[in-house]
This record gives sequence, C-alpha cells and structure tokens, in this order.
Amino acid sequence: MSGTTTTKAPAGATAGGTAARPGSGGGAGHRLMAGSVGRNMGLVIALVLLCIAGIVTAGDRFADIDNVLTILRLASVIGVVSIGMTFVIIGGGIDLSVGALVALSSVWASTLATQQMAADTHWIVMVGSALLVGTIAGLVNGVVIAYGKLAAFIATLAMLAAARGLAEIISDRRTQIVQDQSFIRFFSGDVLGVPTLVIVFALVAVAGWVLLNRTTFGRRTFAVGGNAEAARLAGIRVQRHTVLLYALSGFCCGIAAVLIMARTTTGSATHGNLYELDAIAAVVIGGTLLIGGRGTIVGTVLGVIIFTTLGNVFTLNNLSSSAQAVARGVIIVAAVLLQQRLATGGFRLRPPRSTTPAGGAAAPGGPAGAVSGGSGTAGGPAGDRPGGPVATP
Repeated sequence: MSGTTTTKAPAGATAGGTAARPGSGGGAGHRLMAGSVGRNMGLVIALVLLCIAGIVTAGDRFADIDNVLTILRLASVIGVVSIGMTFVIIGGGIDLSVGALVALSSVWASTLATQQMAADTHWIVMVGSALLVGTIAGLVNGVVIAYGKLAAFIATLAMLAAARGLAEIISDRRTQIVQDQSFIRFFSGDVLGVPTLVIVFALVAVAGWVLLNRTTFGRRTFAVGGNAEAARLAGIRVQRHTVLLYALSGFCCGIAAVLIMARTTTGSATHGNLYELDAIAAVVIGGTLLIGGRGTIVGTVLGVIIFTTLGNVFTLNNLSSSAQAVARGVIIVAAVLLQQRLATGGFRLRPPRSTTPAGGAAAPGGPAGAVSGGSGTAGGPAGDRPGGPVATP
C-alpha cells in the first residue's frame, strides 16, 4: 500500500518529492527504494530492532501473545486519531484539537441523558453521539480555516481549548461511568482471539487506505496539499475539500472516543490528553510531509505501533516515563534519518554523481521533499509550491 497520487510533475520529478535523479544509478531497485516502499522499510527495520530490544531485555514477557495483543489494543485509539490526522497533514493542514475532541466526544456520549436514551433504545445511540460531536467539531474547524481564512494552527489550537473546557463544563470535572453493559461487552470482546478494538483500528486503517489511494477524494487531498493554487485552477473546490478533511479528522476522533470509552468504561475531560502530539509524531515518522502533498496510511500505522511498542518495552523494564519521552525524541530523529537514507540510496557503497534536480534547490528526501522548483513556505497550510503536483480532479 502506498500513498501515490495522479500528478503532472515536471520532468525528472515524481509526486511527493521523490525525484529520479539522472545519473544516480536510478534503476528499478533505486526507484523502488526511493518510493513509499523504501520509506516504510525504514520503519519496519526500526520496529524489528525495537522488538529485538524488547525480547532481549524483557524476554518471554514481551514475546507473549497476550502482550502483543495489549500493544495492539493500546495502539488502536491513537491509531484511529492518527489516520484522520494523516489526511489533514497530507492536505496541507494541521489539527491540534484531536485530543480535546476525543475528550468532548467521550463526555457527551457518556452523559446521563445520552446513556438513558441508549438504555431506552440501543447502545448505538452512544456511538452515534460520539461520532456526531466529533464530526461537527471537525466541521467547525474546517469552516473557520477554509472560509474564515484563519491559520490551521491557530484555529485548531482555539478548538483545543474550547472543546476541553466544554468537556469539563458538561462533566463538571468528574469522570462519568459508562453503565451500559451491552456496550462494554461488545467492545471489550474479541473475534477469534483478536480484540474488537484492534479490529476497529484495522477496519479504519483499511478504509483510510482505500479512501486515500483509490478514490477521487484521495487524489484531491494530495493535490490540495501539494499545490493548492494549482488544484484550484484544475477545478478542485479547495475550500470545500479542506472542510471535508477536518470533518473526517473529527469523525475519527469520535471513533477514538468510543474506543477509549470501551477500554476505560468512562467518559472524561482528561481523555486524549496530548494525543495531538502523539498523532503528529506518528504521522511524521510514518513518512508524511508536514508541508503536505505526500504521505501513506501504512507509514502512519507503523509509526503508531513503533511508539506503542516503545512504551511497552519501557514499562516491562520498569523505566520512567521521562526516559520514554527522551527515547521517543531519539527514535523520531532516527526513523526519519533512516527513511531519508533509504529513499536517497544513501547506503550505496558508490556515491551518486552530483546532479541538480530540475529547476529546484531542494534535495530529494529532504525536509521539503524533492519539489522541483519548489520554494513553498514550510509549515504553511496548503502552501503554494511552484512546480508541485498539479491536480487531477
């Protein structure tokens, strides 16, 4: 699975900034490694090394199947949030409100009124409430950013504060207990030994991959994130698409709220604390460019599993959360460097001949990607990068 898009890039460049450099020995193997396969291979190597470290330090406690399922169960909530974040970042934006939206959705879905409605009808009412609250909040984010012309960073930061505060008001800063046993039994169960939470995460990841790589919506997301102005000239309604991206992120937060309610049997204003940082970190080490236009769902899933496995290894070895935070920072840098080396053929014994990418100063695999002729504003939402991918509506 890869995050490719239909683009019209300048000669010698490919979508997402993995340019084929003339004279660089660019055979099929190099092109393969320069694509999403090479980037994901770096993540797989990092995950394997982490598992080896876990087996060496924790032995059977780490390799036990129950521990593996625990890792996947813990990864499911932040994994669903990260899938939605992947779409937003590929589209050239950022969403800092995801953690607060998870909290707000969980609180709203676990109020006495909602639970009474669920008791009178079906627990699906609680699920619907969480999804609706998350989606509406995401829509508000999208409208403010797309039509209010507010920077995504500021708009979602404001939503973070507002949603967290609203969750505290609704819950009166108390933890709300989920009373519906049918809801708890359904989501705490398993299918053939695989926890329901993990199955939901897998379904969301597969649906996200199909949406990103096999639909017009996905191609437009790459186009908007790569070059918003070119996408507009190609006939894409950029503002409406931006709103949909943030609504999708909010919808994923609603799903994550349901999962965390099932896992903890509570709804609380403290749920999802710092999820925004975890999700962005997982998306970035998964190979998605923060400036938009390139990314993969597979990379994001691997990034989430790497972070969750890292936490599990530290917990089994009784190491502090502070040491874990330091290790997270190191692994982000190591994973990104490893991806860059693999993507640019940096492990070859013979160095590539010096070449200049067509029309551009950016080096392939660099932070800005190989955007020929590109001089986009780093971090800017859907920045206009001359020579970037041109949309195919």
